Amino acid sequence: MARVFQLVVYAVLALQSSAVTYGPSSYAPPGAFPTSLYSSYYNNPTATSAQPQPVISDPVLHKVYPAGLTSPNNIPQNDTQDPHVLPPRASDDLLLQAAISQVKWLFASPATASNNCTLCTGALQAGKFLALAAPEQGPAFAIFLCQQFQLSSTCNVTYSSTTLGPVVTQVLAYANISGYDGQMICQNFVPKSCSLPPTPPLNLTGWFSKPKPNPLPPPKKPSGQRVKVLHLSDFHIDPRYATGAEANCTSGLCCRTNDFNPTSTNKSLVPAPRYGSFQCDTPFSLAASVVETIPVLTGTENTGFAWTIYTGDLVSHDSENQLSRDYVMYAETVLYDLFKRTLGSGPVYAALGNHDSYNQAQDAPHSLGGALADQFSWNYDHVASLWNVEQWIPQSAVAQARAHYAAYSVQRTDGLRVITLNTDLWYRANWFSYINLSHPDTSGMLRFLTDELQDAEDKGDRVWIMGHVLSGWDGSNALEAPSNLFYQIVDRFSPHVIANIFYGHTHEDQFSIFYANNATNISAQTALTMSWIAPSITPLTNLNSGFRVYEVDSATFDILDAHTCVAY
Repeated sequence: MARVFQLVVYAVLALQSSAVTYGPSSYAPPGAFPTSLYSSYYNNPTATSAQPQPVISDPVLHKVYPAGLTSPNNIPQNDTQDPHVLPPRASDDLLLQAAISQVKWLFASPATASNNCTLCTGALQAGKFLALAAPEQGPAFAIFLCQQFQLSSTCNVTYSSTTLGPVVTQVLAYANISGYDGQMICQNFVPKSCSLPPTPPLNLTGWFSKPKPNPLPPPKKPSGQRVKVLHLSDFHIDPRYATGAEANCTSGLCCRTNDFNPTSTNKSLVPAPRYGSFQCDTPFSLAASVVETIPVLTGTENTGFAWTIYTGDLVSHDSENQLSRDYVMYAETVLYDLFKRTLGSGPVYAALGNHDSYNQAQDAPHSLGGALADQFSWNYDHVASLWNVEQWIPQSAVAQARAHYAAYSVQRTDGLRVITLNTDLWYRANWFSYINLSHPDTSGMLRFLTDELQDAEDKGDRVWIMGHVLSGWDGSNALEAPSNLFYQIVDRFSPHVIANIFYGHTHEDQFSIFYANNATNISAQTALTMSWIAPSITPLTNLNSGFRVYEVDSATFDILDAHTCVAY
């Protein structure tokens, strides 16, 4: 490039002659760099192959800038020395307000307010951010969501920091809110939001270690001898039941001193009877009456039962803020002790119900890891120890119950294996069931069941399976993915291994039938096994207390006759 500079003068307007003078019209500076400009250099300033690198001293900071700062051969990619200013960390309160503002914007925006599913999952996304960044604020946000979606009139009670608020916060933190988990949470807990998404396809590759035998082994030969087995469920003992209290209340649990009929707050319109009422749980007087009646009606005063099965729900239907760990353990202790002292010497095999936990219906999978994986172990340890103290299960089953959510397997000496399950782990009301819901067995409970059934098949045992919340059939209790897997397990091991399945939960006298091939052909020939659903002891709601007695073949463990007794 030319080093000659030429002076160009533009005369725009000359009003008078100018006395200003200029030098020559062009000039060519010397070729050598004027080294006198700077006192020192990092390189040879007279070299023509590189630009001069003068040593610069800052008179304000009193420092010399290093050669590397301007070196053409070492241009930095990142400035790691200077401060890069970020805003201060927001307080937890500010994060809560930001999440609430985001949800309010979703409700106000025409783009989201008209799509209830997008609105719901977007609100959950805001909650996930808060649950990860400021988990202590999770319960307050859960209360806000409950109110914003108008889910309940008791949001402050149901989702407080001492009730379900921490549970919801955990689930928001760990669930895939933007995917299947989030859609299912909205579909189940926020009415008229998301439609039921398609159930993820079930991949059974590698699930069963052996194929179903073909042909099936010959059925066991009946003994011709019958034993009596008692099936109890849903006692729901209410130690807070108050005789004379309002039995026709309009909210909460009736027959309590703190629940009224608003038309008569000072006097009971329907005083609670001594032996219970149709809007109330089981008082001690009714409980004692039941266990006194059972031996008489069943003819077992002297013999007792061969064994008893209890399919869950010991605890009363209290609201969340009235429950506690001690209250749950009290119900477990008092009823198991009552069974031990009144039902004879035969063992009682028990499963937990959705009310036999605190918070009710909540049980977390071990896959959460850390302290969260063991947050319900206090209950599993307690019931496992109670069952062992009552001499109903061996020490090996105690260890299983502690490790498998109070589920266990007992291999009896007569060829029957009893396997119990904690069905909270497939229950719709269990918030923890919505973490990684596309996997049908995040808890490992159905893996445990499958392994026990395979061992039973290998050893020629017959199996009774016990739980509380029934699987499938009406679609209102068990979630689709685990219920589907359970059905395939039943199909694989029936009818030669699984003799019967037992549930409670509905409070009614019911049964259901499992058919082969997902019930695509319903007939006597394709029937696999039955699930027996026992009536409840509690009269809630509008029911007569009931129990069931089975006459069972002592070799095949098939039920030959079933007798349901109902109070009138």
